[in-house]
Amino acid sequence: MKVLAAMSGGVDSAVAAARLVAAGHDVTGVHLALNRNPQPYREGSRGCCSLEDAHDARRAADLLDIPFYVWDFSEQFQAAVVDDFVSEYRQGRTPNPCLRCNERIKFAAVLERGIDLGFDAVATGHYARLVAVGGEVELHRGQDPRKDQSYVLGVLDQEQLRHSLFPLADSPKSEVRAEAAELGLRVANKPDSYDICFIPDGDTQGFLRRHLGEEPGPIVDAEGRTLGEHRGHHGFTVGQRRGLDLGVPAADGRPRYVLRIDPVDNAVVVGSREDLAVSVLTGIRPTWTQRPLQEPMRGEVQYRAHGAALSALIEPTADGVRVTLDQPTSGVAPGQSMVFFDGTRVVGSAIIRSAG
Repeated sequence: MKVLAAMSGGVDSAVAAARLVAAGHDVTGVHLALNRNPQPYREGSRGCCSLEDAHDARRAADLLDIPFYVWDFSEQFQAAVVDDFVSEYRQGRTPNPCLRCNERIKFAAVLERGIDLGFDAVATGHYARLVAVGGEVELHRGQDPRKDQSYVLGVLDQEQLRHSLFPLADSPKSEVRAEAAELGLRVANKPDSYDICFIPDGDTQGFLRRHLGEEPGPIVDAEGRTLGEHRGHHGFTVGQRRGLDLGVPAADGRPRYVLRIDPVDNAVVVGSREDLAVSVLTGIRPTWTQRPLQEPMRGEVQYRAHGAALSALIEPTADGVRVTLDQPTSGVAPGQSMVFFDGTRVVGSAIIRSAG
């Protein structure tokens, strides 16, 4: 099989490529240049896509003796991921840029170009499993629950899954690092990247202030009483407790939390922890890993990459999806992605429009 191995410069993608070579596939490595102004070096575990990462990916490809290319997707990444991220915060929502990148860049633009160039599949170092069943490909959770990345792949459709490979599906991270060391890969002990790759210093609020500026507005309670002032509603998300700096204590003396963002009035609404509880989520822009959901199903929903999977009734609607949780949860923000599971199998995903 002719395989295009996406190599980020980390240990996971390097070992994934090595396993494909060992299995006898015709492998070509490709590194995606996503940032318009990449940092020379990665700051510890923060971010990715630095020039150092590109060099690490090339060294791994040289060691594996496979062709290697750098593809410039910075323009597409800026429009589909970075600009979208800023726009969502401007509208009072909390997006997940990693899912958007997988959806629009890694498994759309890259796969499309790869197929056009004659490749059969794109491989990545994600920890998730693909299972062929009855002529279709199912996406399942990775074997190691601590590294499972099926949530961020929940946006993939059947055509994309048919042309995807995840060689690390059944491996724990410790095994992957040991294998990298045995192969002589310099990235064997390289720290995993986390946080948002295009904000390498980890200061999301500073990034948003630079792009959205400061626009003071009121912090109000559920009855509309003004309790304080913020410098921009983009500095807050649902469930947040710190950083409110309210001079007026709650009547019961307990902490306040952000309940919702009102971008029209530029207001941040706060209340008690109990006020955060929600049991019904509505979603828009659903995607399905196999066939679209036609009937209500009992399953689980996950709305954070490393969050718990919650038992729920998942129902298709005329304009999206409605999820009724068995038990209330809290801290759900519009704009987050929720991914649906049937056991370990990923069913699909949707963008949260409302929670109540």
